Amino acid sequence: MSATSRLQTGSAFDPWREWNDHEGPMAAVAAAILAANPRNVQAWQFEVAEDRIEVFLDPAREEGALDPFHRELYVGLGCALENLVLAARANGYAPKVTLMPGDPGHAATVVLGSGTPDKGELYQAIPLRRTNRAPFQKRPIPDALLTEMAGLGDDLESSSLMLFADDAGRKKVGTLLIAATEEIVKDEEQSKDGYVWFRKSKREIEQHRDGNIIDTQGLARPISAIGKMLPRQSRSTADRFWLRQTRNVHTATAAAYGMIVVPDAADNACRVEGGRLLQRIHLFATARGLGLGHLNMFFVRSDRERQTGAEPRFTKALAEITGDRGEGLACFRLGYPTRPAAASPRRDLTDVVR
Repeated sequence: MSATSRLQTGSAFDPWREWNDHEGPMAAVAAAILAANPRNVQAWQFEVAEDRIEVFLDPAREEGALDPFHRELYVGLGCALENLVLAARANGYAPKVTLMPGDPGHAATVVLGSGTPDKGELYQAIPLRRTNRAPFQKRPIPDALLTEMAGLGDDLESSSLMLFADDAGRKKVGTLLIAATEEIVKDEEQSKDGYVWFRKSKREIEQHRDGNIIDTQGLARPISAIGKMLPRQSRSTADRFWLRQTRNVHTATAAAYGMIVVPDAADNACRVEGGRLLQRIHLFATARGLGLGHLNMFFVRSDRERQTGAEPRFTKALAEITGDRGEGLACFRLGYPTRPAAASPRRDLTDVVR
């Protein structure tokens, strides 16, 4: 285990331990299910044959008012697809990807041709990748590292990365993230739809094998241990905790922010490809000792504005940030972690292969 990640006990975490125990196409799927995804809902399904893998959206695992147009779910499918492709190459395949080949819920077809095994840096980071919600060190990220990160999507058709590492850029993005979080916790429907994905007890974690848990909140381990012994937090208490962490930790300690930009954030192919770049960046950050935390609150509010017809406050603010680069799709913070991040529970392969 690396200095930036740790792994808990229990069968809900076995996919992290056993990811490299499979052969053939299933080895690629075993890597795919370890990908980043919104609120750890794991809205993916796979069909596996000897020469191909089909990737589908699982609509039963949607996020309601937090993601009314499934933007986040398709980004998560793109993250899974990137892991799948990396693992396919590592296992001697030459994968050929076609995005959105059929019905709307059919995210990708991956044809598995013959290739040369390639176990590169990003592939090796797959079992170590974590979402880090802890404070980051007061330490800038070298420009050369950010430049290398910005080039990770050069082979992709339409996705690119915007970085905000200067004081003005960080302040602008951070202020907007805090404002969006304030609006989410005031929105009764969005608050409820987020709270249902919190798993408190070990029994809940083993039963559902998804969602957010105390261990992944970025707290010091003694604090997490105490939290597990206390009664379940109310929704309002959980919302206040999230807002406080957003204001005092996540935005206050970010060394830089990144934003995935695409030509059309409402297009599912752009979403899936943007998710591939997001996962690639997260694996790169892991390999280079950086922590990464996903912060999509202003996209959540922008989609909510579109759904309800509300004044497009966050939609306009995002357009001002991205300018002529395109439309924002996903956002994250970067920095050197102060403590290792814990793994999130994962469903078994038998639950996601149909």
